[in-house]
Amino acid sequence: MYDIIIIGAGVSGCACARELSQYDAKILVVEKEEDVCCGTSKANSAIVHAGYDAAHGSLMAKLNVEGSRRMPALAKELDFAYDRCGSLVVCLSNEDRPALQKLYENGIANGVEGLRIIERDELVGMEPNISDAAVAALWAPTGGIVCPFGLTFALAENAAKNGVQFRFDTKVTGLHPLDGGGTGWAVETDHGTLETRCIVNAAGVYADTLHNMADAAHPMTITARRGDYFLLDHTAGQHVRHTVFQLPGKYGKGVLVTPTVHGNLLVGPTAIDVDDKEATATTAAGLDEVREKSGLAVKDIPLRQTITSFAGLRAHEVRHDFFIGEIAPGFVDCAAIESPGLSSAPAIGAMVADIVRGSLHLHNKPDFDPTRRGILDPKALDLAARAELIRQNPAYGQIICRCESVTEGEIIDAIRRTPGARSLDGVKRRTRAGMGRCQAGFCSPRVMEILARELGVPQSEITKSGGASKIIVGTNKDSL
Repeated sequence: MYDIIIIGAGVSGCACARELSQYDAKILVVEKEEDVCCGTSKANSAIVHAGYDAAHGSLMAKLNVEGSRRMPALAKELDFAYDRCGSLVVCLSNEDRPALQKLYENGIANGVEGLRIIERDELVGMEPNISDAAVAALWAPTGGIVCPFGLTFALAENAAKNGVQFRFDTKVTGLHPLDGGGTGWAVETDHGTLETRCIVNAAGVYADTLHNMADAAHPMTITARRGDYFLLDHTAGQHVRHTVFQLPGKYGKGVLVTPTVHGNLLVGPTAIDVDDKEATATTAAGLDEVREKSGLAVKDIPLRQTITSFAGLRAHEVRHDFFIGEIAPGFVDCAAIESPGLSSAPAIGAMVADIVRGSLHLHNKPDFDPTRRGILDPKALDLAARAELIRQNPAYGQIICRCESVTEGEIIDAIRRTPGARSLDGVKRRTRAGMGRCQAGFCSPRVMEILARELGVPQSEITKSGGASKIIVGTNKDSL
């Protein structure tokens, strides 16, 4: 019997786990994929929104602003990449100025600090590559960018450090109250049945399925909304210095152009509703839309420097708000977490933890440790310190990924952590080995060797992303 089972190991589920780990409780995170950060959390805009866009009075607005405020201190506490670079919402015609003013007023009502409308001369000074059509912009200095992988892994590792257990490759297939209700829940999985006093539903695009199992009288429908992106090389990383949005429309904030915390340039997304909740393949039409719309606010985007394209799914609910609350005794929804869900994650975790603490009457854990150290990056050291590190541990002198200068020492660290990397994608998201210009074309064999050695399995068992995604099926001399 667990006190709490959290279903879903994305950024929301891991934020809930980290916040709940400060209480004296037996907690399990159940995830159908092979690692944390495998759904919406791995494929998004990596933006920490300031909070001017969400409708005033909504839970989304409240948690966005609170989450954004919490992010700088959390980044220091958990040691993940975050940059408060600020954001701009570009107005492309004088006819649209009333909409810009309305956005400003909504942001002020939401409590966003430092908002102001700037005119073209100041805008061009901040962003030389801004569109010639731009007449003004909303400047939000509290907007920022983050590594979504780094944030999610940091939350998960700190939760594990404080006693939270993780169970991967485990799909929830059903759930029902124990003993007729009121005393807990049975969670049915493809690896047996688990029992818990409380469920936290953080299942992303599948949160509606679990919600409807718990409260069929008030059904929820989540639509998967696909967003296509281009990721450009480091050579394009300074094309803009801030996150550049266009004025929001019917389907959200439109196509943005932003630097990333790792020095790339990110362009996207689209907003296309799809029936298949696993449909993360890009489409020619979607990428063409990104090409067309991205140039409206920023000129001369060097799309020839694209190193990859990808798509992610947002958990969209027609009322366009977060749904967080105890909908049945011991069943807490953390559902419909779409943009600005990443920005709101610290506040979402705190809100869910407060609900669960009150429901289960939990007590603080006296030895809770809120800190976590990230994977050591030798590139951040001066030459003398780096030489001393290599002298003590020669693995930090072996470059495995040449594009991103990732060492064997970093990869070993990523594998040995809890929860640690078990696949090529798990290593890539933790260390960036394979995220560079060649997109893992050169480093994959060496990463596979290290994974196999550290995990004590043959290379034939190493996968790209868990499941059946094996890289090799045998050796070419088996028949001899």
